[in-house]
Amino acid sequence: MGAMVILLIIALIAVIYVLMGFCIIQQSETKVVERLGKFNRTLQSGINFVLPILEQARNITRRVEIHSIDGTKHVLFKTTTKIDLREQVYDFPKQSVITKDNVTTNINALLYFQIVDPAKSVYEIDNLPNAIEKLTQTTLRNVIGELELDETLTSRDTINSKLRAVLDEATNKWGVKVTRVELQDITPPESVRRAMEQQMQAERERRAKVLEARGNKEAMILKSEGEKESQINQAEAEKQTQILKAQGEADATILQAAAEATAIEKVTAAIERSKTDPATYMLLTKYIESLKEIAAGDKTKTVFLPFEASNLVGALGSLTSLLEKNNK
Repeated sequence: MGAMVILLIIALIAVIYVLMGFCIIQQSETKVVERLGKFNRTLQSGINFVLPILEQARNITRRVEIHSIDGTKHVLFKTTTKIDLREQVYDFPKQSVITKDNVTTNINALLYFQIVDPAKSVYEIDNLPNAIEKLTQTTLRNVIGELELDETLTSRDTINSKLRAVLDEATNKWGVKVTRVELQDITPPESVRRAMEQQMQAERERRAKVLEARGNKEAMILKSEGEKESQINQAEAEKQTQILKAQGEADATILQAAAEATAIEKVTAAIERSKTDPATYMLLTKYIESLKEIAAGDKTKTVFLPFEASNLVGALGSLTSLLEKNNK
């Protein structure tokens, strides 16, 4: 009976020992196991067996943020054996940094990182969260110290890239991969903010005046161009009018000359057939035109014709009769 009791006790102890050795690791988590104080392995997600007493998980420090009811945030550091392999974010509180132009500015940053080598994160650095926070703060001071305030406010992407490169290189030894760094808020002093607001207001007023002057300039240019085009169109119209008028007068002159040439040809032919002197005919024609002008003048005046005019009139009558015979 005594032996049976001892065996039962040993079996019970063995069962308890085995049960104590079972360890369930959740997905994206791990534990660093030490055997007799020396690193042995890291546990994978799922069911694992650890030798009690001989093996135990190494404790690590974890950073935890607690938000109270009034909205304040408290940062606590807790001890645990689980190592989170997911990407983590640290929201660092505001810190004062001095820019290149000696302006004190409050900046808070967000740091995204992931543990890629759990063993290095445990054995290469003590209190990993605190080390990352301090490294981020000092690196941020160095980067901002190389920039002026205006560059700091307008070059966030450049600052983020520099911070990420420096932190990623420094934390590589700790088995940590820094994926992204973001500047959450940049708050210059109140006096600097007021000066910047006044500067921006002056800049807006200057831009408004420039835009107004540019608009007036463009309006004047458009108006002058419109007047210029109007004058050009008017001159072109007058030019076309004069060209058409001159062309009409030329055509009329040509037609009149052609008609006169035809008339002269007919008269010449008639004179040749009638055997009359052409000079006498031309003289009589001009004489009749002069008589018409004299008759159209003042009715109260007395007109004296030379004695030779009667001979011309007689010749005109004989010439007219000859022309009528020829026409018939």
